[in-house]
Amino acid sequence: MRDFAAELEQRRDQGLYRQRREVDSPQQPELVVDGRPMLAFCSNDYLGFANDPAIIEAARATLSSAGLGGGASHLICGHHRAHHELEQTVASFTGREDALFFSTGYMANMGVISALAGRGDTIFSDRLNHASIIDGCLLSRARIRRYPHGDTEALAEQLAGTEGHKVVVTDGVFSMDGDLAPLAELARLCRTHDALLVVDDAHGFGVLGEGGRGSLSACGLGQDDVPVVIGTLGKAFGTSGAFVAGSSLMMDYLVQKARTYIYTTSMPPAIAAASTASIRMAMAADDRRAHLRNLIDRFRRETQAMGYALMPSDTPIQPILIGGAAEAMALSRALEGHGIWVTAIRPPTVPQGESRLRVTLSAAHTEAHLDRLLQALAVCRQEIGLTAA
Repeated sequence: MRDFAAELEQRRDQGLYRQRREVDSPQQPELVVDGRPMLAFCSNDYLGFANDPAIIEAARATLSSAGLGGGASHLICGHHRAHHELEQTVASFTGREDALFFSTGYMANMGVISALAGRGDTIFSDRLNHASIIDGCLLSRARIRRYPHGDTEALAEQLAGTEGHKVVVTDGVFSMDGDLAPLAELARLCRTHDALLVVDDAHGFGVLGEGGRGSLSACGLGQDDVPVVIGTLGKAFGTSGAFVAGSSLMMDYLVQKARTYIYTTSMPPAIAAASTASIRMAMAADDRRAHLRNLIDRFRRETQAMGYALMPSDTPIQPILIGGAAEAMALSRALEGHGIWVTAIRPPTVPQGESRLRVTLSAAHTEAHLDRLLQALAVCRQEIGLTAA
């Protein structure tokens, strides 16, 4: 039998041990963490919707009329009117014919990718894609070819040398780097080489594009360019679950083939109703997006002036590149000593030597919140003796 205790101890020694923290408050910038007040810069609640009264009320009203549990899978008796209304709202929001509501983003990626490719097919996956995309590719049993991050020339060579059914899958916004995929060029390559393009825009929806319609909207791309788009509702929309949107034919195909949709109990109707309300609010949230944009610009300007190394991101995901896992943990702990919660991201989530603090900004943060973060970063840099980038 494997020595599991020894493996855990090794992770501790390497600075890679992970621990859960207990939050005893609603999701918002000012949290109670393990019984202590903290100012958080590690949530994906980009628009500050997770504790919004109007969205909470939409869930509460549906609880009264529809009850709590989904009861069964969508294909048995679990497909409620609230689910249908959410899917119609998602389709309209994304500019597509139809949509499906999945229980989680992880399940959406695994179900969609493994349904769209199988034995004898080839999937082309960006090397920095999210773990759920990687696992969806593995589950498909298709041949997997990984191309260097954002390298469309390398991808073009791979596509040109491959026969049969081809699927290209990428994040829209990369969750650990915050940068955008070269979506327009990916769409062009897929048209040229008769490949199906699938984009997971979990971190783009709500934040980028007109009305928060995501990175595809920001690039001027529609359903003909990107036939399948995936999004999560647990980030900028502040609720839970995920969706996939595309043509009616494609959604019908996924109803027949996506195992993570077919064989799981549907999400509570109240969550669907809250998500519908949230999407509608997000479309009208230009003021929040403008405030968030100002926070991002100020954060980048002032942290770089301190000597911190930032990654090339214009999104709310602002990684501070540190390098070693131990050093990243030291900075995270130092910030916590000042009441600031920013998590250190270490291997295997990121490559060796690229450990970082993943700062995420929200429209719910105020300028005063950002003042506190910047002041703490300046002090902690000196406290731990962090050298210049």
